[in-house]
Amino acid sequence: LSSERPLQSTKTDLRLLLECLKYQMKWPGSQKQALLTIISICKQNGQYVEFFREIGGISFIYNLSKSSTFSQVKETALFTLASLAELHGVYSCKQSLCREETFRDLAQHLEQKMPLTEKRVAVYMLSVLVANNRSGQTLAKTSRCIETLLNLHSFPDPNASYEQLQLWATVSSALCGSVNNPQNEENQNACMYVFPLVKTWLQEVALPRAELAQPICSFIGMTVANNREHKQHKNKLTYNATLYTVLPECCLSRHTVHMHTHPRRTTWLVIPGLLCLLSSPNLDPQDQLAVVLMIGHLTDACGEFVGTRC
Repeated sequence: LSSERPLQSTKTDLRLLLECLKYQMKWPGSQKQALLTIISICKQNGQYVEFFREIGGISFIYNLSKSSTFSQVKETALFTLASLAELHGVYSCKQSLCREETFRDLAQHLEQKMPLTEKRVAVYMLSVLVANNRSGQTLAKTSRCIETLLNLHSFPDPNASYEQLQLWATVSSALCGSVNNPQNEENQNACMYVFPLVKTWLQEVALPRAELAQPICSFIGMTVANNREHKQHKNKLTYNATLYTVLPECCLSRHTVHMHTHPRRTTWLVIPGLLCLLSSPNLDPQDQLAVVLMIGHLTDACGEFVGTRC
């Protein structure tokens, strides 16, 4: 009985918090505090998440994230949904949110003008829904979420604020979850279209702003990892040329390579570009690890023996 009392008491608390959300629509501060308290309670036990879902709490918070006129409430509602869906061993919340409607709403949400923190939380929620979830990855593609993320990912400004760079890093993480773990070749192929822009990222962002090296390397590495279609593609020459454009020119601009006649040499020269980036004194050990992992992914994806000169 002693173990049942805290459980029943907590369920009562969750009911009251849900009622607070419903009847405090004009008081954003109260709603925000109620949402944060719900997260704190549900993190204690997965049963609380399931109970909260059964009494309609997840659905209400989802609708609140769309209908509230207060930015702080929308942001906290999205954060609450993502936090509950991310809890280890609790799948009902994530499954209930993995619907076409949810992904389309997120895509539309990200296309609107809003505070950067709210946009970052929306991307965080998307990254939670696609993580280790093939159905979520598929919905991200069919609902235009991948396209929207790539648009957000396209042009990070070297002089951007800390908040803008944090958003960009969060977008990189969401894209990584969309293409790998589990591997999703369709999403990988969609993301490869932005590879030519990585040259600009490395030249204008990654070297002056070392903290962005890891997101860039993780994104490229996850996108090409185990992509057999590009290993066997009849136009692999174009793929190798794209990789060459992406990486080494920022460090090896003095070299001239005939990309269309020497694809193996092109592939071989990708690696020195990464090694040059790896030697940057601005990279911390975590960033260096990301570069090393990307070197492994690229050599595997290109299907070439890099250690032999052509």
